[in-house]
Amino acid sequence: MSQRETDREKSHFRDYNSERRERERQCEIEGERKRERERGREDRKQLSLHLFHGVMANRVTSLCCVVLAAVVVAYAQRRSQLVARNQYERMGSDVTMQCGSLDNDASVSWKVNGTDVKAQHHLEGPRLILTQVNLGHNGLYSCFQNPHGERRDTILLHIGISPREPTVTCRSNTYPKGFYCSWHQLYATYIPTTFEVDVQHNQRSLEVQKDSVHKNRCHVRFPEVFSSFPYKVNVTAVNPLGKASATTSFEESSIVKPDPPERVTATPIRLNPRRLEVSWHSPATWPDIDNFPLKYFLRYRPLIRDQWQHVELSDSTSHTITDAYVGKEYIIQVAAKDTEIGTWSDWSVAVHATPWIEDPLPITSTTEGDFPTETKTSPIPSSNAPQKAEPPVGRAARLLTFFSPLLLGMLLLLM
Repeated sequence: MSQRETDREKSHFRDYNSERRERERQCEIEGERKRERERGREDRKQLSLHLFHGVMANRVTSLCCVVLAAVVVAYAQRRSQLVARNQYERMGSDVTMQCGSLDNDASVSWKVNGTDVKAQHHLEGPRLILTQVNLGHNGLYSCFQNPHGERRDTILLHIGISPREPTVTCRSNTYPKGFYCSWHQLYATYIPTTFEVDVQHNQRSLEVQKDSVHKNRCHVRFPEVFSSFPYKVNVTAVNPLGKASATTSFEESSIVKPDPPERVTATPIRLNPRRLEVSWHSPATWPDIDNFPLKYFLRYRPLIRDQWQHVELSDSTSHTITDAYVGKEYIIQVAAKDTEIGTWSDWSVAVHATPWIEDPLPITSTTEGDFPTETKTSPIPSSNAPQKAEPPVGRAARLLTFFSPLLLGMLLLLM
């Protein structure tokens, strides 16, 4: 084969390979386009399904919301009929209770605490009227619409009175830290009553902190010490039937009153039958005993007497009683006061003590050797036991006793 034929053959081979690669590349491109079209159709299908489910879900959700709203409305209407509403009325007055929003010509029946209303009353359409109510009218009233007896309203009736002016007292047992005020009603209101407190000093309101334990007490801090401006406290009692206020004014120094001394003890002194050693501690609520010292007042008496003996002390927290009665039990109490201002505290808890008593001498026990042995005989001697002979003097005395009446009779006859 010539060189020309060889080159022609190689050229045909190269052309064939190029065409084959081109056809393969075209096949790959066509396959990729086909796959792209299939993915597009799948995506459109998924999107359609998603949109369909979304629409259906929205429709179901909307339907559920509508149903839920209807249930809530029905429940609210039902609950408004079941949950009692409070009605407060003044004692001694005539009370009218309206059965919901029924028309004036509605026919209803009433029950109180599940039974028929027995108190004096009369009906006016959907209204129940009670006359001259008292605490016995308190209760849960329910009205039912005739003829099916469907409950339409529930009323919890409270009978009470409006508040009167409260009694207000203020005291500082933590001077100079602050003071507290307490209040109470002289007469019961029988219904919930709240209290509003306002404290003024030097034309400005002070912060008031309610007590966490005592509901009718509040605490106020002194804005300054040794103030010459008075404090003004206003307490207003409020309940559904009315309100009433009381105001008190005071100087800072007039309300200082410590708590009683604590841990009072009384101890007898050995070999001192007329002395008692008394000691105590200042009240823990007094915040600054060094700069605001306290003085004390001691009183004591024996239980057999009603008259107290008193001793006023400076800042000492102990005292020796030197004039106690020997062997008598004593009762002892202590009070405290600021050394310059305020009033005396209440008396401390009473303690009892008895002065030292000498121990009695011990009783020495005796033995059989200390005394002669005594022979004890049976109360009823045996018939076989020998009897002791009676002394002659004893026999003569008995004979004289026997014959003396006879001798006396003979002497009377002879006379």
